Amino acid sequence: MSVTGNTTLYDTTVYHIELQEKIHEPSCLHRGVCGFIHIVSGLQVKVTPAAEGQKTLTCSTTCTLTDNPTYIWYKNGQRLDEPTSQQYSVNSYYSDSYSCAVKGHADHHSPAVCVRGESCMNVTYTHQSICALKGSTVDISCFYTHPSWHNVTEVSWFNKWESGVTKDLSQDSEYTSRVEYHRQTDKDSILRITDLRESDSTEYKFRFTTNEARWGYSFPGTTLTVTGFQVKVTGGHQDKTLTCITTCTLTDNPTYIWYKNGQHLDESTSPQYKYSASSNYEDSYSCAVKGHEDIHSPAVCVQGQDCSRVTYTKRRICVLKGSTVDISCTYVGYDTVTSSLWFSPKRSASWTNKLTPEDLTRDPGYAGRVEYAGRESGTYRGPFTLRITDLREEDSAEYRFTFKTYNFEWGHSFPGTTLSVTGLQVKVTPAAEGQKTLTCSTNCTLTDNPTYIWYKNGKRLDEPTSQHYSSNTLVVLRHSADSYSCAVEDHETLHSPAVCEYEINYYST
Repeated sequence: MSVTGNTTLYDTTVYHIELQEKIHEPSCLHRGVCGFIHIVSGLQVKVTPAAEGQKTLTCSTTCTLTDNPTYIWYKNGQRLDEPTSQQYSVNSYYSDSYSCAVKGHADHHSPAVCVRGESCMNVTYTHQSICALKGSTVDISCFYTHPSWHNVTEVSWFNKWESGVTKDLSQDSEYTSRVEYHRQTDKDSILRITDLRESDSTEYKFRFTTNEARWGYSFPGTTLTVTGFQVKVTGGHQDKTLTCITTCTLTDNPTYIWYKNGQHLDESTSPQYKYSASSNYEDSYSCAVKGHEDIHSPAVCVQGQDCSRVTYTKRRICVLKGSTVDISCTYVGYDTVTSSLWFSPKRSASWTNKLTPEDLTRDPGYAGRVEYAGRESGTYRGPFTLRITDLREEDSAEYRFTFKTYNFEWGHSFPGTTLSVTGLQVKVTPAAEGQKTLTCSTNCTLTDNPTYIWYKNGKRLDEPTSQHYSSNTLVVLRHSADSYSCAVEDHETLHSPAVCEYEINYYST
C-alpha cells in the first residue's frame, strides 16, 4: 500500500485493503479484508547525556521507519556530511542547534533543538510551501533566535547558493525593485516579492550572521509556486462545465469570479461554473479570484473558436514620470467593431452615469495628453492603442477597453492594464569599508529591462571595465565630495535628483 499527498500526524488511522484472494495473516479481519495500520510519524531530536562535555542526539520517531532510512543532520542550519545514522554524538556548545531529516524527504525535517540552554541559533519558517498568483505580491516569513549575547550583524534572503556562497536577493538584478525586507520584531523577517513571475517559483531561505556565528544555507526553507489561471472546458455539446484551474492549490479558500464577454457574471467558492446551453456561440468566458480581480485567465470560447475576446498586450506597465506610454489590446471575434473607447475606473466619480464609462479623450484630467493611435486609419479590428503623454504620478491607474458591435457590447468589468508612473531616486546603503552603494530606485519595476545611466557632478560616466555603469547600482567612496544622479537610456532628460556627500551620509543605514 502506498499513501500519497500531504499526510499529517492527524492521518493516523486504520485503512482496509480489498484483496482478490484470501490472505493468511493473523491480522485478517474476515475473508478478503485485511486490516492495515497506517501511522504517520513526525521527527524529533532527543538529547541525552554522554561522555563528559558531550551529548548524544537521536532522531526519534513514534514508530519504526521502514527500509532502513539514511538520516540527515543539520547544525545551525548547515547540512553535515558525515553522520548518516539515527544517532549522533556532539560536543555541547551553547549556541549550536541541531535538526534531522530522512534522505529523500529532506523538506520534512525535525524542529531544531538547542544542545545546551534554551536560546540557540535557529530559524523557523511560517510556511513550508506557498501558492501565489502570477502578477501578485507574496510575503514569505520566518522567525529566528540566537543566544542573548550574540549581536546580529547581517540578515538576507536568498534562493541561489554555490560552494557555500549565497546571493542576497536585494542585490539580484532579477529581483531589482521587486524585493523588500520587512520585520515586526527583532526576531522575525519578511521577504516581500511583488509582480510575481512564474520564474520566481523556487525555494527561498533566510540567513543571518551574528558576531559569533552564522546560520547555514542548506536548511530547508519555503517553496514558492507561482501560477496563473486557465479555464478548462469539459462535458458534452449541451451541458458543459467550466473549471478555473491553477498549477497549485490556492490558500484561504478563495472566491472565484466569472466573466462573460468582459462582464462580471457570477461569484462562487467553487472553481466550477455550469455553462448554459442557451448561451451564444460568440460568448467567451474568463475567471479570477476575489481580491485579485486584475489577474484573470485568458478568455476562452465554449463553442468553436470565433467567440469575442479582448487580450491586453501587457497586464502591468511601469514607466517614468514625464514620459509617454502606449497601452494596447487586440480583439478577436466574428463581429466587426462599430465604436470603441478607453476608460479608467479610477475616474468613475466624474462620470455622468456611474455605471457608464466615459471616453478618456473627453476627461479634463487628460486634456491634450490622450490619443487613440491608429484610429485615423479607420480600422475596427485592432490592435487598439491608448497613448498618454507627459505622464503624471496621478495617472497611475487601471485602463480598460470597451467596444460595441452590431450585435452586442463588450462588458466594462473585465480587468485591463494597470499603469504605474514613477520617478527616479538615488538611494544609498553601506558597502565594503569606506564605500557606499548607490541604487537608482523606482516605485515599481520599469518595463522592458531598461539600461541605466549614471552622472557624476552632472557628467555622464562612461562604462569602464572594472564597473558596469549600465546597471541600477554604483559603488562609490564613502567620503566623496561628488554628486551623483541617474537616468534611463532614451529618457536622459528624466533623471533623478542628485545626491551629494552630505546626502550620502544622511541616507546611510
